[in-house]
This record gives sequence, structure tokens and C-alpha cells, in this order.
Amino acid sequence: MPLADRIRSAPLVHDPETAERHMRELRARSAQCVEAKALAALLDAPPVLTLVTGIFGTSPYLSRLILSNPAEFVRALQSDPHDYLRRSAATLASKIAECRRHDEAMKPLREAKRRLALVAALADLGGLWAVSEVTQALSDAADHLVAAAIRFLLREAAQQGKFLPADPEAPEADSGYIVLGMGKYGARELNYSSDIDLVVFYDPEKARLAKGVEPNTFFVRLTRDLVKLMAERTPEGYVFRTDLRLRPDPGATHIALSIDAALHYYETFGQNWERAAYIKARPVAGDIAAGEAFLSQLSPYIWRKYLDYAAIADIHAMKRQIHAHKGHAQIAVAGHNLKLGRGGIREIEFFVQTQQLIAGGRQADLRVSTTIAALDRLAARDWITRQTADEMAKAYGFLRCIEHRLQMLDDEQTHSLPLRPEKLELVARFSGYENSDALAKAVRKRLETVETHYASLFEDVPELSRSGAPGNLVFTGDSEDPATAQTLAEMGFASPSAVIAAVRGWHFGRYPAMRTARARETLTEFQPQLLEALARTAQPDLALATFDRFIAELPSGVQLFAMLRNNPGLLEILADIMGTAPRLARLVSRRPRLVDAVLDPGFLGELPAPEELAAIVRGHLEASVSYEDGLDRARAIGQEQAFLIGVRVLSGDVGAEQTGLAYTALADQLIAGLHAQVESMIVRTHGRVPGGEMAVIGMGKLGGREMTATSDLDLIVMYRYETDAMMSIGLKPLAPTQYYARATQRLISALSSPTAEGGLYEVDMRLRPSGNSGPVATSLPAFVAYQNTDAWTWEHMALTRARAISGPESLTRDIEATIRGVLCRPRDRAKTAKDVRDMRGRIAQEKGSNDVWDIKYVPGGLIDVEFIAQYLQLIHAHHHPDILDQNTAGALEKMRAAGVLADADAEVLLPAARLYHGLIQIKRLCQDGRFDPAKAPAGLKTMLSRAAGVPNFSRLESLMKEVHDAVAQSFDKLVT
Repeated sequence: MPLADRIRSAPLVHDPETAERHMRELRARSAQCVEAKALAALLDAPPVLTLVTGIFGTSPYLSRLILSNPAEFVRALQSDPHDYLRRSAATLASKIAECRRHDEAMKPLREAKRRLALVAALADLGGLWAVSEVTQALSDAADHLVAAAIRFLLREAAQQGKFLPADPEAPEADSGYIVLGMGKYGARELNYSSDIDLVVFYDPEKARLAKGVEPNTFFVRLTRDLVKLMAERTPEGYVFRTDLRLRPDPGATHIALSIDAALHYYETFGQNWERAAYIKARPVAGDIAAGEAFLSQLSPYIWRKYLDYAAIADIHAMKRQIHAHKGHAQIAVAGHNLKLGRGGIREIEFFVQTQQLIAGGRQADLRVSTTIAALDRLAARDWITRQTADEMAKAYGFLRCIEHRLQMLDDEQTHSLPLRPEKLELVARFSGYENSDALAKAVRKRLETVETHYASLFEDVPELSRSGAPGNLVFTGDSEDPATAQTLAEMGFASPSAVIAAVRGWHFGRYPAMRTARARETLTEFQPQLLEALARTAQPDLALATFDRFIAELPSGVQLFAMLRNNPGLLEILADIMGTAPRLARLVSRRPRLVDAVLDPGFLGELPAPEELAAIVRGHLEASVSYEDGLDRARAIGQEQAFLIGVRVLSGDVGAEQTGLAYTALADQLIAGLHAQVESMIVRTHGRVPGGEMAVIGMGKLGGREMTATSDLDLIVMYRYETDAMMSIGLKPLAPTQYYARATQRLISALSSPTAEGGLYEVDMRLRPSGNSGPVATSLPAFVAYQNTDAWTWEHMALTRARAISGPESLTRDIEATIRGVLCRPRDRAKTAKDVRDMRGRIAQEKGSNDVWDIKYVPGGLIDVEFIAQYLQLIHAHHHPDILDQNTAGALEKMRAAGVLADADAEVLLPAARLYHGLIQIKRLCQDGRFDPAKAPAGLKTMLSRAAGVPNFSRLESLMKEVHDAVAQSFDKLVT
């Protein structure tokens, strides 16, 4: 019976003026074709007129389809829809057989798609077809379109001599080219404006390729051309958007895979969500027999007869990744995603598929692809009640119907109801409702029904997240879940898409640590806790990216994942490292074995004593087999020990003073060890300078034992030798100045040059007497002369922090005596105060800041505390030599004890020094660059507050201002 005679429903007109204008245009256009009388007669029938007017007054896309080809519109109305589609398929086959070029083949494919879009919409809106008939027709027509495109491409390959078909009229038969339809397409539940999900494989043993044609190259190119024929937009439109992302690990594999590679992937790395996807898989085109054989081989993977506990837990975890609501809050209809939102189509599909996965291995009758049939079978097997099956089926049909209406408006692959009231009113009228309130009432009823059944399905299964799932956390499937992106954004991730891509990559088994099913299932189980822990760090996105690099380097993941799942404390430590300490995070990503040190039962004990640390470093360096190996070992042990110090800082186990001492002790040992190695190498090549000795002096934070995670090394290298020595005695003699310059340059390189193990320290030699302009090494006599005659006051200030790090005891003793003598000589207080103030003024001019968080240079900041301590030492050391101390806090304490610093001033300066050093330790460990409180995550602020011993960050900011003001006043008072 013709479609026009069976119309039982129609959209309600939303825009009468547009409807009337389009009707006039249709009559005018049809007057020019032979079908004009037939169309006029059809429009005289009230059902047809009502249907066409409703379309014209609501759907721009369908209006364009009708107006662009009135003759085709008439043929559709005069035909039975199924007969019309059969004739359309025959027309397509005939026309495409005549095509020789790709651009020629595109036209009949797109014409056939327009015919499909028109008749499917008319049959749907006119009430001829139920939703299941609409989706079946769309899917069957898609089969014809894909098959026609493949037949054209294989014929073209045959003409080029690359492909040798068994049957030239049906080249796809026995070709070994397998095209599987997945998702809704595979289940014959295709949307009105859906893309088509395809997975493409080939059997190289069956492929009828000419000699010399490589199967992978041939079939990848064939698939690429297939996608182009389907998806490329031309003046005639497009056929189907084509999605190939359901293939094994789409980010790392070709768009066509051999069946051997596919079977290996699914048997080795396949995930439960991929098993769920294959419930709906079917061969849709190409070599159908080969496709069915492939699915038969894959059947044991899809339908496991027995599931162990981990697999069941993974299925439950997969299911529970969608946040289950139970109707306590009303669903907002405007803007709601009917597919992915609460109570939506995806929840119905998951409701069905998770139960099919668990039971389908033993109960073969549950192995059906369509959602409605699966609901019926689950009810028959008593997995769900008959009432639940009926209600879910009705909801599914209703939601798919409204989904189709949304897509018919503008041929958009959308699933969301409009937010704008006027657009929602349009959808309501197009769906046959008087107004948006009536539509909202109907939609809400179905969504609430679905969410009630969905939430109850696993309500007795324990939550994965100890704090309760924060929202959707769905990483399965081939596309990004919008609700998951929203959840991740609310958790604090700035780039949810990057997080989703990374997590999905883990589950694809791209890394060795993720290659086993148990590793992936264990990860799935504690994944919410992992994401929550990473989100609580100072930099969540950095934490996630660093964790991704970390597991990429792991040879195996099961043991670590199990430990993280069962040890929340360890998970928090690792998350803190990843997100709050970029330097530690980079280190651990390069050296994952460092985590083993954290797992050591003795890790949370005290920091190693200096003698223990010296033994550790010495043991590593002495085991080196070459100079280069020694450099690598120095970096390895240096990074490891710095990492362990940093972790203790993050966990709050050590304070600022201990941290500075620990970083400095490590640097001392590495400098001494590498100094010894450099001297050995120099001696082997150039011999020794008679009476020659060389020492390394630490300045700045190194000298003051206040180093941080990112401190460089301020060094001075001094030497002396017998006055009459002219050359070194060795294979390649050098003059003494050249000899020690070369040794110093080698030492700088040994400390700073990157090797395969990375870097160690930056080295700054600017505090040597000649600054940047003279030799890198200084003779002791020249140093003494310079300090006694030419040195500026600021150089003597810097000298208060000088400390011998390595070298012969006789030389270091003399150097320290020289430095002490310089510091203890009488000084003009007024001139010294003026010089200090001038120096402070120049620094303020060059680097000054009013930012309270520029702790070093802000007025009243760390520079002021250090300058006060250094100034007071210079002017009082002549009478009180015992006040000298390279450490700022140590010097202040000694000066208070000696009576040269009043208790009131000490009560300002000592807490300030400790506060500043504590905050700087955290900042250097956790963040690169400037600290901006407005952008700083809560985790970092909490750590800073904890280091300062105050209850919250607001109080810390107030404290900082108070301390700055007090120190600035002390500077003005004391430096006079």
C-alpha cells in the first residue's frame, strides 16, 4: 500500500508562515515536472497535507529534501516504503556499476542516502513505522550503501591489476576483506542521523591480491577510500559519517588489521567494554562469510563461560563508572542528553549488556544484539522482572523516537534537547506535543523510570570510591562521554579530554604494565580513587600526565596497582609527587624504580646521617668502571636521594631546617666525590703540579646549608702550589694556572652537564674574585690579596657564607683561616651600613617586587633577613668572632647569645628566617615559576599553610604581610 494512504500521524506546525511559504514553493517547483498533477492530488488528501505542512513548519532539513526534488517526493508518497528502498538499492547498484572514478561514485551513493533520509522520515513521522522498523530500515539501507562502495573500490582495484576477484560481478565474495558493523549499526538500531561504527579486518591468506601487492598497504588504502566515499561532503552532501575507533587500540593501530593481529589483541589485551561492544557486531559488507567465521573465532572471548572474581569486578566497575542517580533530584529536561545523560539510552544499553556479559557465556539464548530482544530474554531467564523489561523497552522506544526527531530537524548527530525555550518548543511540536511542558513531562517520566531500574541493578555492589563516586567516570567505548568530561572538570582537571584519552590508552594495553587482563581489571577497580587522589594535588593535569609517563616506563603493573589499591597512604604520596612536585615527578617518571624506595619499611624513618649519606654516595661512585660511568652514577644516586628528601618534605615528615641540611649534605658528598674523580682523571693525563692542592668552596645557600630542591651550586675553586713550579709532571704537562683552570672546568662539567641519567646541578662561579671575566680558578695568594685590598663590601657579605666543601685539610684550613681573618677585621660601621643599603637598593631596582609571595625580593623578605645577619657579622666579628656562622638562622642565634642582637629583634628575625625558608622549600619543590595564589590549587596552599604552622591560607597571607613589615622595620633599625 502506498505510503500516502497509510499516514496516521504528523508533526504539529510550529512556524505557520514558514510552512505556508514552503508549500507555495513546492507547488511552484512541482509545476515544472511531470509529477505536478500527482502531487496536487496527493496534497488534496488531508493526511498528506497535514504531514507536509507539519514538516515544513518544523524541520529545515526535511523541507530542503522535499523542495530539492519534488518528483522524488511524489514517488516516495506513491510507494510502499520497503518497496521504495528496494528499488533505491537496485538503482544504486546499477548506477555505481557504471562509475569509473571516485568522484563519479560519490554521486549515486549520496542520491541513495537522500532517498533513504526522505522515505524513512515520512514513514516515521507519518506513523507507518515503529521505532524498531525505522532503525531496521536505516541499518539495512546502510548495508547496501557500504556494500556498493566496497564493490566499486574492489572493481577499481581489479582494473588496476592489484586485485584478482573470484567473481568480477561480486568482487567482495571470498575477498578476505571483512567489514563489521558495530554499536547501533551492528544491532540494526541505527539512528536517523547516526554515524556508522565500522571495524575492518582482512585475512591475508584469503586476500586475492596480485603478486607483489602488500596486504596491509592495500587494505588500509581501500579502507581509507571507503571512508572518503562515505563521509566526504560534496555538493550532493554525504552518505554516513564513518567511525573506525572501535578497532583494537585505535590510537596506535592501522584502520585495517589482519585477523591474526586482531585475535591476538582480543585474546591478550581485550577489555570487558570491548566484549560488550562485540555483542552487537555483525558482518555488514565485504566478505560476509569470512566475517562470520571471524566472529565465530572471537566468540569465546566475547562470551566467557566462566568469569573469575576479577573479571566480574571489572564488569561491575565498568558499569558503576556511570554515576547512578536514584531520583532524589528532578531531571532538567532542557539541555538533557537523551543518549548519555541520566536515565538515557546509554543506561538502558549498559543495563542490558553488563548482564549479558556475566550470563551470556553459559546461557546462549542471551546472545542477542538488539536491546529490546535482550530485555525480553533477560526477563525470560529471570535476570530481571517482566515489568522491568517492559518499562525499559517502552522507555527505549520513546527515547529513540525523540532522538530521531532531534536529528531530523537539521540532520545533526545530536542527542541533547535544546536549552533555549523556543527551540525546545519546536522539538515538542515536531514530536507531536502541544507544548514543551507536555514534552518535558513525558520525557522526565521515561528518564526517571530508566534511572530507577539502572541504579537498582548494582545497588548492593560496594562503591569503588571510598568517598563516593563524584559523577560519571566512563572511559569505555570509542567516544568521549560528555558527563565524564564534566565530572573531571568539577574534580579540578583543566583538560578533561586529555585525561579521558590517557585513561583509555591505559585500558587499551599500550604500555607493558597494562598488558595483562588482571592489571587492567585491578586498575579499573581503584581508578576512581586514583583520579580523586590526583585531582587533590596541586596540579591535577600535570599529576595525571606524569602518572601516565610513569606507568609507561613500568615493566609490570599488577603488583604496583594492587599495592596502590590496598594502600591509600602510598597512593596519596604518589599522587602528591605527580601533582605537587614537578621536579620529583619528572625524576620518578624517568626512574620508576624510585617508588621501591618509598615502599621500604624504613623510608618514613629519619633522614640518613651525614656519615651514612657519605657512605651511600661513595659506594656508588667507587663502583664506577669509568669516568663517564662515575658521572652517570653520581646523577643516579643524587636524583634518588633528592627524591627521597622531597617525598619526606611532601609528607610533612621533615621541617625546613632539616630539609636544607639534607639537600646540602647530599650536594657536599657529590661535590667531594666528583672532585676526587676529576682530580684522578687530570692526574692520569697531566700528572701533578709540585706542591699543588685544590679546594672547592661553597657559597650562598650551599655554604649556608640552606639548599632547596632546585638550588644551584655557588662555588669558588682555589688552589696553591710551590712557587717555583713551572709545569705539572706527567704525560701532557701544563702550566699551573692552566692545569687548575682545566681541572675546574672539568669539575663544573662533571656537576652540571647532562648525561644519559639526566642532570645534577647548575653551577654558578660568579662569586669568585674575578667574577665572570677572569679565570675560573683562583690561587690562594691571589684570593688573599684581593680580599685584603680590592673586595667590595658585598663580596665580604657573601664571604660570611663561604664554607670549604672538599680538598686537602691543610689547604681548606688555610682558606677558612683567611676567610675568618677577612671577616674579623675592624670596619667602619657607617660606611658598611651605606654599602649594604646601596646594595639592597640596587637589588630592589633590578628585581624588586611588592608581591607578598616574592619571598626573596619583596621589602622585608629573605634578602633583608640575610643582609641584616651578614651586616651584623661584619661589624661585630672583630670583637665577637664566635658569632660567625654560614647559616643565617645560626648566625642570628649566635649574635643574640653574644648580645649583639637584641632579643626583641631576634624574635622578629629568627621566626622570619624559618618561615621564609620553609615556604621556599615547598615552593621550589612543588612549583616552577611565580606563585600566584589566585591560580594555585588548594593542595599547594594547604602544604604552605602546614609549613608555616597556620590553620589556613588566608591566615598565612596575613602572616606574610605582618612578617614583611616587621623585617623591613628591623632592616631600617639595624642597618645603620
